[in-house]
Amino acid sequence: MKYEPIVSDTYYHIFNQGNNSENIFIEEKNYAYFLKLVHKYLLEVCYVYAYCLLKNHFHLVIKTKEEIADKKISQKLSHLFNSYAQAINKSYARTGSLFRDRFKRKKINDEKYLRQLIIYTHLNPQKHKIISDFRNYKHSSYLSYLSTAYTKLDRDFILELFGGVSNFENAHLIKKEYIEITVE
Repeated sequence: MKYEPIVSDTYYHIFNQGNNSENIFIEEKNYAYFLKLVHKYLLEVCYVYAYCLLKNHFHLVIKTKEEIADKKISQKLSHLFNSYAQAINKSYARTGSLFRDRFKRKKINDEKYLRQLIIYTHLNPQKHKIISDFRNYKHSSYLSYLSTAYTKLDRDFILELFGGVSNFENAHLIKKEYIEITVE
């Protein structure tokens, strides 16, 4: 499969899952370590708008920064995933590929699709029946948008995109109801 190159000043949905559907987050500390690596490698080259880390896969919604070499952005993403895989392999005495394939990416071409992907990302734990209410899932960025605590997410941009905190919450709840109706 030929991958579209990552380019600067562009929104992306970045995602991947464990090889053979294996878990990529084995213990609680793995989630925090993955986010630490996101901060270490990605914040220099992109804005992180949303994330959700599930046992066997993850979702990131990002925007690459302007005037950053495309190759550097791809290298930083690669370093993130390679560093994480190496740490997991070492910590759990495993060998081989942690992830199914190279990370997948989908270009986001407009703000409507960006809003939909942020909601999709946050609703993912409920969609996969990991938790009954996505609002209680602690390994996603959803609660960071409702908080006033410091975050490395670009909270102001996203809340403005949704028209404020209450619209952000309502947009998620409307989609939550849709998921409950279609899944049951």
